[in-house]
Amino acid sequence: QVQLVESGGGSVQAGGSLRLSCAAASGQTYSYSCMGWFRQAPGKEREGVASIYTRGSGRYFTYYADSVKGRFTISQDNAKDTLYLQMNSLKPEDTAMYYCAAPSTKGGSCSLNSWGPGTDRGAYWGQGTQVTVSS
Repeated sequence: QVQLVESGGGSVQAGGSLRLSCAAASGQTYSYSCMGWFRQAPGKEREGVASIYTRGSGRYFTYYADSVKGRFTISQDNAKDTLYLQMNSLKPEDTAMYYCAAPSTKGGSCSLNSWGPGTDRGAYWGQGTQVTVSS
């Protein structure tokens, strides 16, 4: 199991932007074809935000929660083994701990409702990075 490390969280005002990054811990590499970002606000369940499935041909497929479509963009730099989440037009309701994750079993869909919380497929998680959006 590769240790995932998130960075890039912080505090911004509504309408601002942040870019989250997720990389393998020092000395490790990862080769997950499916990865994603989840978030958890205080008192709420962890929810999927965005996921990306990368094929060997270089094609990729992305999935987004309705609440972030058009504002967030997930991407992956395979050369750097780094996953990103560009978050624009942030809203106070985006305030949460954001987690990078990968399915713990290969195969199956990479869509947000196919793995992770509330599904039969577990996930490997990073430690999380806090995003706080003030109004």
